[in-house]
Amino acid sequence: MDFELSEEQRLLKDSVDRLIAKEYRFERRLDFLRRSEGWSRQTWQGFAEMGLLALPFAEEHGGFGSGGVETMLVMEAFGRGLVVEPYLSTVILAGGTIRHSGASGRMAETVERIIAGEHLMALAHNEKGGPRHSLEPQTRAKRSGACWTLTGSKIAVLHGATADELVVSATTDTGSALFLVPAEAEGISVSPQKGYDGVPLAEVTLEGVSVQTEFVLCEPGMGEKVLAHVIAEANAALCAEAVGIMGDVFDTTCEYLLTRTQFGVPIGSFQALQHQAADMLIELELSRSMAILAALSIDSEPPVRERNVSAAKAQIGRSGRLIGQRAIQLHGAIGITEEYKVGHSFKRLTAIDAMFGNADWHIDAIVEAGGLYTA
Repeated sequence: MDFELSEEQRLLKDSVDRLIAKEYRFERRLDFLRRSEGWSRQTWQGFAEMGLLALPFAEEHGGFGSGGVETMLVMEAFGRGLVVEPYLSTVILAGGTIRHSGASGRMAETVERIIAGEHLMALAHNEKGGPRHSLEPQTRAKRSGACWTLTGSKIAVLHGATADELVVSATTDTGSALFLVPAEAEGISVSPQKGYDGVPLAEVTLEGVSVQTEFVLCEPGMGEKVLAHVIAEANAALCAEAVGIMGDVFDTTCEYLLTRTQFGVPIGSFQALQHQAADMLIELELSRSMAILAALSIDSEPPVRERNVSAAKAQIGRSGRLIGQRAIQLHGAIGITEEYKVGHSFKRLTAIDAMFGNADWHIDAIVEAGGLYTA
């Protein structure tokens, strides 16, 4: 595959790489995680001023109409910095439901506020007890006149505690739908939590929450289709983030091998450790290729998109585990200390693998679809 960035894409990559290298030092990230919100609003506003929040939205609503490659470039840079701001939750997940449900026109003001960094959103979809990664939620929505009533609970809502509005998936009598619910709506409760990797999560409970019909993002029965597209985009973005993390872990590990001495020589001179570093590089480059495939596939027909994204997520989940484990082993005890970045990177890679289907789940999905290549 011949893949080259355009001039505009190279400029975007250079700009985001410089921003993260300059402004997102690891010590600052640790400080952000200690805050009550778990991230920095000042940094978020900086993303808005750079136009990063506008990338996937249509030009008529103030965006740039960018595609999967641009998102990949941003997320890879975010991975190198272990960025904790709500880009995935607001721009890709919740923002994606607005874009793919055809609601961008009537939600133009909301989109403009997202782009300006003034409005935070989160997708409330994951649930306890249901089929793994099901697109058919157990949360119920019943219509009465011009209103819908939502009842149910959601778990692991990314940045749910700081969201101004939630996009809630629910099942109606005629299929699943997506509803826009203010975070302060009567009958809704949000419990802040933290993920394994320190990223803010929330548990959301809805008890008879009333939603006007104008805040139904897609017609009942269309929710599954919209969610499938949005989750595929999110998985492609997570693949890119993981590649950024793995690249940073590999670079850090190589630097450590060249500076740490044992028996009077750098430990990187030992052939056995060189072989382990070579294995890490192979897995990194495999993952990079698959992340590119996922980014190029998000606007393909659903069967192609789902197969390619699943293939990427499966490869990157396994590669991330190998690279993280090797990095910890080559560093020794320092690799798992709170003050050292490698351990945090491995935690994030582990969390990414678990989100929206881990490597094993996506391998099963490929098998059920008839394999990567069908006649």
